[in-house]
Amino acid sequence: MTLSEHFIADDAALRDVVNEARSAPLYALDTEFHRERTYFPRLALVQLQWGTTNVLIDPLAVDPRGLADLLRGDGLAVLHASQQDLEVLRYAVGEIPSRLFDTQLAAGFIGYSTPSLAALAQSQLKVTLSKGDRMTDWMRRPLTASQCSYARSDVAYLELLFEQISHRVEQLGRSTWVSEACEELRVRPWGESNPDDAWLRIKDARSLKGEARGVAQALAAWRERRAMATNIPLRRVMNDMALLGIAQAAPRSTEDLAHARGVDERYLSGSIAREILAAVKEGRDRVVELDAQAHDPLEKRLRPAVTLVTAWIGELARTAEIDPTLVATNRDIVALLAGGESRLAHGWRRDLVGRDIERLLKGESGLSFDGDGRLRLIPAKDAETQ
Repeated sequence: MTLSEHFIADDAALRDVVNEARSAPLYALDTEFHRERTYFPRLALVQLQWGTTNVLIDPLAVDPRGLADLLRGDGLAVLHASQQDLEVLRYAVGEIPSRLFDTQLAAGFIGYSTPSLAALAQSQLKVTLSKGDRMTDWMRRPLTASQCSYARSDVAYLELLFEQISHRVEQLGRSTWVSEACEELRVRPWGESNPDDAWLRIKDARSLKGEARGVAQALAAWRERRAMATNIPLRRVMNDMALLGIAQAAPRSTEDLAHARGVDERYLSGSIAREILAAVKEGRDRVVELDAQAHDPLEKRLRPAVTLVTAWIGELARTAEIDPTLVATNRDIVALLAGGESRLAHGWRRDLVGRDIERLLKGESGLSFDGDGRLRLIPAKDAETQ
């Protein structure tokens, strides 16, 4: 079987590709992008394969929104580690695939733990993928033969991986679980986050107290909005050290601002100084509370139970050859034990562990160690005799 390769650099050719690919029941998709110099990701290349056709689409030469009809179609899109690709497609095309199979995510249901594409191809297909151009500049034109070869390989084996993984998933009776997990990933909220929450992504920001916390929130929100408006990285607006230094100093004048840790000349004149001081002034009047759950006495009371259930889930997942990180986060477990909304109360997670945790909460089951030191779930009447 001969593979047909194309490089798409005009809109008419893209329309032909989309029209042909839309008739395929399955297509493999990947993207290359950069965001080192911008706030929003810059789409640099789209790799697409269906059947025996492999195409590279140049979004610097064509309008990537031309892919929308393909993404909206009925075909199943197969991607690997698709979260960032979905974000890029939403931003550049305005659409994401209507149906998704993520090979990395699905592999977590057959014993893998977030495998790379190269590792999965080697393990499942005995194929060695090149790593030579992984860190290349994808915005450069013309692309080299080596770049194109590497890019094509990112989609060349996805259909085979889909077939292999799907077969094993079906053998294990987990097809529904994988479908639910892929759909959960596909519809995950994306886009511009609330600028008022940006301060929580800064290391050590949670340790700030009182006025400094409010200033950090206001200043981080200002930085986020300015970065979005100018499409430059956050660090080019203001680095984290300067932001935390200003938050702690809470300056009231340019002179005060100059003495804050991490502040250099670029922050001390013109509109940027005025905007910083305005954000500081606004932040001083804020009362900012951390997530109530983080300090909820209920969580402290539940801490032993959370620790025990976490260990049991990890052991159960490993025994079942499911990546434990897919099953539950600490927040999921705390929420379920506290009677709140939790992912463990729905779908495949409830099938795997949620129902058993509910039985634990009702006193219908207990946890015990077996002879090999492994945790096991046992009926409550058995727990009473141990």
